[in-house]
Amino acid sequence: MSKMAGTKRTHDNTEAKASKKAKVASELPKQAKSASLEDDFVPFDDADNGTALAVSDGKAKKQKEKYRPQVYKAPKKPEPYLNGTTTSREAHAKQKALTQDRKSAKPNADSIARSKKIWERLRRKSHVPKEERDELVKELFEIISGRVKDFVFKHDAVRVIQCALKYATPEQRRQITRDLKGTYRELAESKYAKFLIAKMVVKDDESRDAVVEEFYGHVKRLIRHPEASWILDDIYRGIATKQQKAIMLREWYGPEFAVFAKSNGTTSGEEVTADLSEILKQNPEKRGPFMQHLKEMTNQLVQKKTTAFTMLHDALLQYFLNCKPGSPEVEEFLAMLRDDEEGDVYKNLAFTKSGSRLVCLALAYGNSKDRRGILKFFKTHIKLMASDVYAHRVLLTAYECIDDTVMTAKAIFPELLSKDLDQEAREQELLAQVDHLTARIPLLYLMFQDAPKWLLPDESAAIIKEVREIRTQTSKKDPEVRRTELMKAISQTLLDLIASQTEALAKSTFGCKYMLETLLGAIGEKEAALTAIADLATSRDESEAMTALLSSPPFGRLLKGLVQGGRFDASTKTVKQVEPPLKFHELLYERIKNQSEDDDGAGEIVKWATGPNSFVIVAMLEAEDFSHADELKAIIKKNASSLDEDNAGARIILEKVGKRPAKGDDNEVKDSKEKKSGQEKKSKKDKKSKSK
Repeated sequence: MSKMAGTKRTHDNTEAKASKKAKVASELPKQAKSASLEDDFVPFDDADNGTALAVSDGKAKKQKEKYRPQVYKAPKKPEPYLNGTTTSREAHAKQKALTQDRKSAKPNADSIARSKKIWERLRRKSHVPKEERDELVKELFEIISGRVKDFVFKHDAVRVIQCALKYATPEQRRQITRDLKGTYRELAESKYAKFLIAKMVVKDDESRDAVVEEFYGHVKRLIRHPEASWILDDIYRGIATKQQKAIMLREWYGPEFAVFAKSNGTTSGEEVTADLSEILKQNPEKRGPFMQHLKEMTNQLVQKKTTAFTMLHDALLQYFLNCKPGSPEVEEFLAMLRDDEEGDVYKNLAFTKSGSRLVCLALAYGNSKDRRGILKFFKTHIKLMASDVYAHRVLLTAYECIDDTVMTAKAIFPELLSKDLDQEAREQELLAQVDHLTARIPLLYLMFQDAPKWLLPDESAAIIKEVREIRTQTSKKDPEVRRTELMKAISQTLLDLIASQTEALAKSTFGCKYMLETLLGAIGEKEAALTAIADLATSRDESEAMTALLSSPPFGRLLKGLVQGGRFDASTKTVKQVEPPLKFHELLYERIKNQSEDDDGAGEIVKWATGPNSFVIVAMLEAEDFSHADELKAIIKKNASSLDEDNAGARIILEKVGKRPAKGDDNEVKDSKEKKSGQEKKSKKDKKSKSK
């Protein structure tokens, strides 16, 4: 029981205190007690309907509340706009007036307010007449002249200076630049004023030089600044001169380049190089400090995941090119790039000039596991890379050096060929890629042992040459076997596109070239594609659009190339036939004969021999494996008089079949030449007489 009594709750204790007080009250003298009872007694009256009982209950409640512990209640805040003295609108108006008073008390408040009014008007360019705009711009420059620094560091006033730059004359732009001299680095670090720097350096060499020179010596600080880094890199990538870029990049190699940055290049007139290998040739003893400083700076940005800077990509490439092959430096560097689990480093590197070369070298030097990991990072980005002037090189390098062709095909071709789309959408995507100068390269690259110059730019060809030299020590599979395996994986989709979209492809030069090179190089079923081209070439559609298409030079070159059945070999001066033979000349010849109304097909053959595609007939006569060569020659000889000798192809055809031009034709040619020379002499005499 004692334990139970010790565990009483708090509200039980309060009741106990109240009962004690009641007990003390009960010990009063009996007379006083009885008197109080008599005073408080109210007789019961039926007419009151129990009112007296209610009154006594009320007193009991009051007595209970008297001894009840009080609960704290916070006082209610007065609501001025509800008590009838001030409304909500008036309160807001009062607050707005106070804000305006605070702004008015600041320096240049009136000037800033007026300039902002002008900016509000000028920014709606289409709504402001030229005369009014000229007046507003004039007034704006009257306000800001000599006080530009007072505007640029205020987030709402800096836009006024940007507007002034937009409509300024060259001299006014230079004046703003001079007024801000000495503050460019601070402006670049400002959240809002950095955009002013971006506008200032465009199309103005004097402003560009002034801004860039103030960045010298501060590149390390600026490239790590959250605001200034983007402005610095934009200027480095697209506006700075080659000399200025070199001076800024050298600061990545060590503090001494930052200290003496301003004494290099622009002021001394000396040629400055950012090639680290050239610098190390002059100072071989400093290789360790330079490489260590460069590694630390690049690693800091990689760890912060700020890897989109072109300047960083140039620095990373310089570091990798100066690492000793097979040394721990290379392994540590590749591990640093590989440790980014999301692959942002590689994704950003692939789309810049230096970065794409670095990724290509990483693929070439890496082992099979490294190569697989790099390709994995580019998942869902393959099509974007294919159309990029730099990133497509990464795909070509993957073709060249990865031995696991099954993995390469699975990683690249489904996305490159849009295999996740339905047939119609996939064909439209492929048509767009074929007509794109860069996107067509990954599609056609595998059709050649050595890509021709018309397909591969010189810079890309140089990188591929470098990769091929490296792969001799890092890859085991024969290059031709690798190419053939990949070509088998991609070919049929490309051939099917020709069969279903022949006319669409024939409308463009790129499309005709694509059809020719694919049919000459691909491995797969080609019959449907060749038949579709032959049907289009002998179409009976006489509309203007179809006539223009069939007589176009690109389509004529396509037919001639398919009839020849191979590519021209410059070393042997012959056409090297593909295996198995296309036999397109047989297919096309039968179509031409069947189209003619004559029994022997002579009428239609003569049209082809004298038409815009006459060189197709020349190719048929030159083909060694053409079974209808004798028949074709007989038809040409029989109808030699019908051939138009003004047509270059027709003249060659006549020579092939032993028919020479008539003497009268030669005399006519001589007469026309003599007549032309006489006209030229006469015109010269007229000019001399006029000059006199």
